[in-house]
Amino acid sequence: MPNIRRLDPTASPLDYFGSELRRYRESAGLSQKELGDCIFCTGSLVGQIETAHKVPTREFAERADAALMTDGSFSRLVGLVLRSQLPSWFQPFVELETRASYISTYQCQLVYGLLQTEAYARAVLGVEQTDKLDEMVAARMDRQLVLRREQPPVLWTVLDEAALYRQIGGREVMRDQLEHLLGLFGQPWTHLQILPFAAGQHAAMMGSFTLLRFDGDPDIHYSESYDQGHMTANPDVIRERSVGYARLQADALSERESAALIARVMEERYGEQPGSDARAVA
Repeated sequence: MPNIRRLDPTASPLDYFGSELRRYRESAGLSQKELGDCIFCTGSLVGQIETAHKVPTREFAERADAALMTDGSFSRLVGLVLRSQLPSWFQPFVELETRASYISTYQCQLVYGLLQTEAYARAVLGVEQTDKLDEMVAARMDRQLVLRREQPPVLWTVLDEAALYRQIGGREVMRDQLEHLLGLFGQPWTHLQILPFAAGQHAAMMGSFTLLRFDGDPDIHYSESYDQGHMTANPDVIRERSVGYARLQADALSERESAALIARVMEERYGEQPGSDARAVA
């Protein structure tokens, strides 16, 4: 039997998506199963999304638009739905990230979220997110659409060498992640440098941070602690961290050297090795 629970469409983006899906479906004279057959999913999934028990994927939204002839309504809405699944303290940063024209970030332990593969992101988020893992992964992947816009932001990442060796998700996941990073070299708006262990002490010993620059708006500095993010447009902080980032870039390997290091680590640490199936390479 289809679920007939009624939603308050003003309660959340997810509730609004569900109520609109039901409204369009019923206007088209389709049952949940019939719509599911049209968009290659089960009627049960349609019902779960209509009752806000399941978060739609971007693929689901695009297929629903095509089946119900909604002129892209669900595709436009699904980004907001996915973003609402992020921790409340992180949502303001993601909103600014989508508007930035220039993103500079230093990451000391992990690959930056915009550059993560889905498997890598799932391993990272799965450490603490177990009940909403699929939703969190989908939201992180949706963030990356900003890099595929017609006019994407410039993204400059300085990644600590430690992130190449920290085995997230196993050897295969790490190999795929490093291969993904290698594929970024040569792209016009995405740049990556590795800060090597040999650099010693450096200008970001306090940890990861990100600088967002905008056309016409003040720059933003972002860092985060265990349970919250910290954003500021304080000119003194922006000036100090901008100089610090320039120093990091100077201490980091060139992009060509960075690519060579990533390729070497990928093959030596995560490549196919005899007898390595059941244990990590030391």
